Amino acid sequence: MIGEMQRSERPRADVAEARQELVEKFVRWTKGDAIEATFIPWLTLHTRIKTTSPECYVYEPNLALIVQGSKQVTVGDELFVYDESHFLLTSVDLPVTSCVVAASPDQPYMSLRVKLDLPKIRQMILDYEIQPPRVTPASRGMATGRVTVELLCAFSRLLDVMRTPEHLPVMADLIHREIVYHLLRSEQGGRLWQLAMTGSQSNRIQKVINWLKNHYAEPLRMEDLASLATMSVSSMHHHFREITSMSPLQFQKQLRLQEARRLMLIEDLDAGSAALRVGYDSPSQFSREYSRLFGQPPKRDIRLLRASTARP
Repeated sequence: MIGEMQRSERPRADVAEARQELVEKFVRWTKGDAIEATFIPWLTLHTRIKTTSPECYVYEPNLALIVQGSKQVTVGDELFVYDESHFLLTSVDLPVTSCVVAASPDQPYMSLRVKLDLPKIRQMILDYEIQPPRVTPASRGMATGRVTVELLCAFSRLLDVMRTPEHLPVMADLIHREIVYHLLRSEQGGRLWQLAMTGSQSNRIQKVINWLKNHYAEPLRMEDLASLATMSVSSMHHHFREITSMSPLQFQKQLRLQEARRLMLIEDLDAGSAALRVGYDSPSQFSREYSRLFGQPPKRDIRLLRASTARP
């Protein structure tokens, strides 16, 4: 009995030790509130010393691994919470609202984000003949999974390699492939496999998402989107909602409103001009939908954002 208890407790201890080692390496690279680019183009480090208000972003396919703290992400009407024990896998481009929910100066939020290159993942699946899971997973484009010792150790070695930039061209790519391999073998690996392999429903919906990202200001014709996905209109609509947790129209609306916010904040456009630029014909409709997403009318929201970024 004692031997069985020791065996069951060992993996948990190994995870804690591997995470602590990763924390110690992480703090060498970032301090305070920061989103740090690294020598590795597909890796960013995120640190927060306090919780944050909800902010809107578009998440691209990536793996987010929290070293310390926790975060919540809302996609459509679905909430995902992930922390030190759970990674977040995003397998398609998704407009989200996210915020850090556990962080302090003594225990700052720390996370690493790895961009996923789907053509490379597809080639890796073909090269090594990695088979899909026997049980087809749910098709949602975002999910959480349990962090393993193997993932933590791979990230730890990645931070080690960053200390010797001359090794990065070879070693970083090898470690990226290792991270992807562990993802494919994880409980959420089926999602990644589905998207990477041409012809899957996730892959075809990604084509629709790509069109919406590039043409968000244009009117929507569901027949055109269905043709792009090589599906019927009803099938495309169903699978789009299954994967993104929203309809194509809701997806387009979030893209429009996020871009309008950027135009007002960065390019100093007024609300009316920003609304027209992103495809709105009615300023009043734009103001209503903007307030619903961001919690404030456009003018007030931009004023508060500028005031918050101007604080020392």
